[in-house]
Order: sequence, then structure tokens, then C-alpha cells
Amino acid sequence: MTQESRAFDFVGGELLLIDKPLDWTSFDVVNFIRSFLRKMYNLKKLKVGHAGTLDPLATGLLIICTGKMTKRIDTYQGMEKTYTGSMILGASTPSHDGETDIDKSFDISHITHDQLHKNCDQFIGDIEQVPPLYSAIKIKGKRAYEYARKNDPLKLQPRKLHITEFSLEKIDLPTIDFKVRCSKGTYIRSLVRDFGVALDNGATLSGLKRTMIGEYSLDQAVTLEVFKKAVLDQVTANKGDSLSKLD
Repeated sequence: MTQESRAFDFVGGELLLIDKPLDWTSFDVVNFIRSFLRKMYNLKKLKVGHAGTLDPLATGLLIICTGKMTKRIDTYQGMEKTYTGSMILGASTPSHDGETDIDKSFDISHITHDQLHKNCDQFIGDIEQVPPLYSAIKIKGKRAYEYARKNDPLKLQPRKLHITEFSLEKIDLPTIDFKVRCSKGTYIRSLVRDFGVALDNGATLSGLKRTMIGEYSLDQAVTLEVFKKAVLDQVTANKGDSLSKLD
């Protein structure tokens, strides 16, 4: 049954596929679902977690686990992920996306489509990547973005990861649409940054959507509003059943 219509058992454990809205953090979604479910089912506490962070400016598939299903979060986090997105060539920002203002512009008049496609090749396979300074990585008890926002950025160490696919879907300079399939721990913002650097240029992520996590697809996901309605319908139905038994 679909998430919209089947019966839920959130304490026993549920795997929820949520289409994360723009400007929400992954923790915002977790907190919303936890608070909503505790209120609806009169629960003092309920375990809720997500299996792979999406930045606030990204949308798409977010796996949420509740109750006993939270024990399997590491399994889902380790699955390959697929993204579609857009970048702006010829510009860079400190956060490598639209969270911060452009700090440098570059001439792109000499760059050809052939150069752009060939530039992708060096990023396919096992690579090392330095995470963005504006990220949620914890360093000395604080998130990296906390240091960056106070103009006290720390040097982050490169991480090993695997890129299965990095292809350019549409080129309409300065905008480039792309697709990426990658391992756990990949920062698409950093990939876009490095793509620009490899061209002796700049590139900034302008849009990102996660479409797959392992075998799970965004097509299977529901919005928070649809999820909320499904829970309300179930709670209302259960109350109706209880009342009918008293007749």
C-alpha cells in the first residue's frame, strides 16, 4: 500500500519516503515529523531520524526512519545516491551555492561544450574531495558552518568517495544541468566547485534534487502535507472504530 493510504506503526518502525521542501533542513523535517506524531498519538517520546542530509537549498528524496526502524539508518545512508542539478559557470561563492553571495567572477567565453563534457571524466571513479566549509560536519563540537559564518573557517581534510556517473544533461551557458550518481559522503557543492577549478574557472551550484537512494525513488515519496493528511485520516478512522465499539 502507498504511504497515503496504509496503516502506520511508528513505534514498531516505519520507513518514510519524504520529498523535502526547499529551505527546510533535514533536521527540520525530522523535528516536524517527530513533534507531529508525538502529538497525534500522545507519545512522550519517539525515535525519528533521517538517512542522509540534504542541504536547505536542495529538494528531493529524504528517507525518514521511526521507532525500531532507526536501527537501520546506517544501511540506508550507505546506499548509492542519484542527483540532478544545475550549476552556474563563471562564478564562485564561499558556500559553493546560493547561500552566500558571489565573491568572484570569471570569463567563460573561451570554454567549449567539448571541454565541459571532457572535464567530467576526471571526476568519475574513486576520488578525494574536500567538504565545503559551509557544511554540517562536526569539528571540536561545532558544525563547520558555524566557524565559516564567524569568518573563522577551519581546514577540512579530503575524504575518499566514489562517483559512478557525472554527466552534463544540458548546456545553456552560463547554466549547466547535470546528473550525478555517487557514494555516501559526496558533497555535490564541492563537486561543482572542483569542476570549475579544473577549468581554471569558477562554478556554483544553483539547484539540486535527490532522485534516488539505492532502489528508493523520488517518485515513491510524498510531501509533508500528504503525509500529515494520511496520519490524520488514520487517527480519525481509529477514533471512529473505538466509538463504534461502544455502541
